Amino acid sequence: MKRKTILLVDDVELFLSLERTFLQRSEFELVTARSGLGALQIIRESRPDLVLLDLYMPGMDGDECCRAIKRDERYRDIPVIMVTQGGKEDDRERCREAGCDAVVLKPINRHDLLETVLHHLRVKKRTSLRHSVRIRVYYGTAPQQFLTDYAVNLSTGGLFLETDHLLEEGTPLTVQFHLPRGGEQVECKARVAWTNHPELPKKPNLPPGIGLQFHDLSLDNMNVIRDYIQQGALTPLDPFPYAEPGGAPPLLTDPVYRERQRPCPRSHRLQHPSHR
Repeated sequence: MKRKTILLVDDVELFLSLERTFLQRSEFELVTARSGLGALQIIRESRPDLVLLDLYMPGMDGDECCRAIKRDERYRDIPVIMVTQGGKEDDRERCREAGCDAVVLKPINRHDLLETVLHHLRVKKRTSLRHSVRIRVYYGTAPQQFLTDYAVNLSTGGLFLETDHLLEEGTPLTVQFHLPRGGEQVECKARVAWTNHPELPKKPNLPPGIGLQFHDLSLDNMNVIRDYIQQGALTPLDPFPYAEPGGAPPLLTDPVYRERQRPCPRSHRLQHPSHR
């Protein structure tokens, strides 16, 4: 399949780097420009499939650049997604009046940005590859009331948590965990995306638990997870915490293992070490 070219336009390297990370997919070719005038030159030379355009830039603001694109009959069908601060309605109105196809708000949410880009490129959504892992995860609505269970797979987009505490879909959480070996700590907001009920499992190959989708994952933490996966640290499975020395890890369906793994009742929540 031919790769889609996306032009990222921003005068701040931090935002360009963030967008490149969020849109790093094999089917995308990413090119960048630091100004509206630079963007117009690239559009004339290579005609990208989509433009992601910041509103405020030196020399030519994004809304002026967008108008120039939409006035030219050769390029007006190129989708233009404008990026601006979320708290300023006047700025959002400027973007809409310029004729853009969509507006993405800062601070940029990875999920929202990718959904918008895929929609306008008509590219099939691809879920992040999940890799088998066994790590302790602290999670909850407040650090003083964190629960702890084990993740059985992990990606840059989220993780699956083996637990008997089947929270409602959409429940917001704070998540903390350390990656094995390197000791890197990851902390971010998340939400419950789906549940795997023991009596009616959506994925029978997984134990009862909840799928978590990461939100506001920092660029550093995303790179830490990606590097960990790419270095092959998750293959083979990390040792199970209750495996016998020198023996094979127990099956998830082993009743003895399942009983050992059963979370404490809510009245005996395990506090995160930092909050004891």
